[in-house]
Amino acid sequence: MTGRLKTWAAAAAVGLGAALAAGPAQAAGELKIYNWFDYLPQELIDKFSKKHDVAVTMDTYDSNETLLSRLKAGVKGYDVAVPGDYMVQIMISEELLERVEPNQLENFKYMKKELIDVYFDSGRHYSIPYQFGTTSFMVDTTVYDGDINTLAILFDPPEKLKGKINILKDVNDVLNAGLRYLGHPRCNDNPAHLKELNDLLVNAKANWLSFNSDGAKEVLVSGDAAVGMIWNGFGLRGRLEKGSLKYAYPKEGLTAWMDNLVVLKDAPNVENAKKFLNFMLHPENAAALTNFAMYTAGVTGTEPYLTKELASALELNPPDDAPQPEFVPPCDPKVVKFYDRIWTNLLK
Repeated sequence: MTGRLKTWAAAAAVGLGAALAAGPAQAAGELKIYNWFDYLPQELIDKFSKKHDVAVTMDTYDSNETLLSRLKAGVKGYDVAVPGDYMVQIMISEELLERVEPNQLENFKYMKKELIDVYFDSGRHYSIPYQFGTTSFMVDTTVYDGDINTLAILFDPPEKLKGKINILKDVNDVLNAGLRYLGHPRCNDNPAHLKELNDLLVNAKANWLSFNSDGAKEVLVSGDAAVGMIWNGFGLRGRLEKGSLKYAYPKEGLTAWMDNLVVLKDAPNVENAKKFLNFMLHPENAAALTNFAMYTAGVTGTEPYLTKELASALELNPPDDAPQPEFVPPCDPKVVKFYDRIWTNLLK
């Protein structure tokens, strides 16, 4: 979920974070996972724990940036994390990951070939795919039954939707959507474009209800919001609870993202972490994750294990006329500073 988020999360508990920062655990039979909230079913944790006689604990974060900032602040003790595509590249450059050569694992043979030489980890020396999908928005069709396949729904909404829009609390997802709506390139440092973007977002904010990532599904299902930015799998889960929700494929474009399993630098349980990566590469286990999270697995052979809802879901199967989703690599530091200023101004 890249900038994803798509999000699903509560920030890590302060007490546990402090304990982890104080020093890594030494037990050989442990595995500590740092993950997005509601993104790994207990059945898979239990299955891995029983298979390898490993005690698994998991803590959660609410964004790729939270993950990065906590690790750079010195938090230690975790073995495995789940960063998005662009964040993997950043973490490699910051020397925050162990080069564990997942491409040598037994179950690497199940990897989808097109996902091996990815821009952020070509050859897969540090990471394996966890789940991948898109970031767009959903509309409650009982509130609005017009054309939803345009970013105007977010940035210049019809009267029926004003004040009923939830926006993800994610700088990249929001700013990239704004740039697409304006027809400007991503990773943009053009002063005129950035001023236009800032003005667009500030004006649009008057029509928004909230910034909420961890409750992105709930505000739509409850009816508190009639529109909400959301990740496609989370959106599918929402539609199964409330059938009037519809996932949009805006003509201006949408973001593609891929979350990945990595082993963190100086992980206290590297061998158990590698076992977990190998475990999650098996089609049956990858399918169990897809059935739970409702995104797309990065391995072949999952089809016999998938639930029937996933085979035809609009959220996972774009229409033929939908735009090709866009992976957005990390922007250079100059652009990031500009984006941070716009984002900080927007959240005032």
